[in-house]
Amino acid sequence: MSLAPQQENLTGARSEAASAEALSGVLQLPGRLSLHHGGSLDQPGLAWRLAGKPGAPVVVALGGISAHRRVFDIEQPRAGWWCEIAGPGRALDSTQVRVLGIDYLGGSGESTAPTAGGVFPSLSSYDQAEALLRLLDHLEVVRLRAIVGASYGGMVALAFAERFATRVEQLLVISAADRTHPMSTAWRSVQRRALRFALAAGHPADGMELARALAMATYRSPEEFAARFSGPPRQVDGRFVFPVEEYLFARGRDYAARYRAESFLCLSESIDLHAIDAARVATPTTLLAVREDQLVPIGDMRALAARLPHARLYELSSPYGHDTFLKEAGALRPVFATLYGDVSP
Repeated sequence: MSLAPQQENLTGARSEAASAEALSGVLQLPGRLSLHHGGSLDQPGLAWRLAGKPGAPVVVALGGISAHRRVFDIEQPRAGWWCEIAGPGRALDSTQVRVLGIDYLGGSGESTAPTAGGVFPSLSSYDQAEALLRLLDHLEVVRLRAIVGASYGGMVALAFAERFATRVEQLLVISAADRTHPMSTAWRSVQRRALRFALAAGHPADGMELARALAMATYRSPEEFAARFSGPPRQVDGRFVFPVEEYLFARGRDYAARYRAESFLCLSESIDLHAIDAARVATPTTLLAVREDQLVPIGDMRALAARLPHARLYELSSPYGHDTFLKEAGALRPVFATLYGDVSP
């Protein structure tokens, strides 16, 4: 059973350039979804949104664990998590393709997810891929033009292609490898431990602020922080507060106000559980690696390219590190051109 798709009426010249409507809904997956690491979800809901040129090929766009189904929004541009990349005339051009986004299972959107204080099973990138497959069946999308995945979304894209190769023509994977680097797991393990400690103490917002602050320090590069935060500290309530400290905890507070602590724990763990067999991904794959990425080292991306049967690797430099996929629209545009032309590696 599924909720009826909702139409989002779009008006004006910008709307006509992209789509007459955007469709969205929450699909209730029938039966039980058996999970890769054990356990199951009973009739889980998967929230989705499809927008772009009517009748055009479909591209699934997946981002980090904070991403959601609203990839772009013509009427409210900042509401889209990939507003710099997706939309009419942008790198992911909604005048040429339809863009499908989802709320991850376990995340902080409208898909099935943990509740405050509740017990929720561990999720794999394979589980997200299975839910996506069932959504494509529901929408009667036989074959995707591509899955574009960045960060956690790139992991899900690789898992999908390994399991369901006939359902997707190509992958574009940004800052994601076939398994997680132990140093990245080290940072995330500390984030989760701090958050669990805060939850046990009854201070979930404080825990999320700490966890997100540490996460932000791993998303960006030392070069960016040196350029932005080399100024002197100031005294606040009898102690020194450093510029970079103010930045990190401001971002942490913002995040704590909009993201569930239990969802952060679930999907952060899912990242570290990610491991797929790259040799079984036969789908032509374009990889984009960032040399300054601390979370997905350039060596891991090069090794993935060597293990994939049909891959090409692009490398770029950016002070934004792991967050490059959110910030460097101009640098990413040439790579997205693969979505509209030859799909061979």
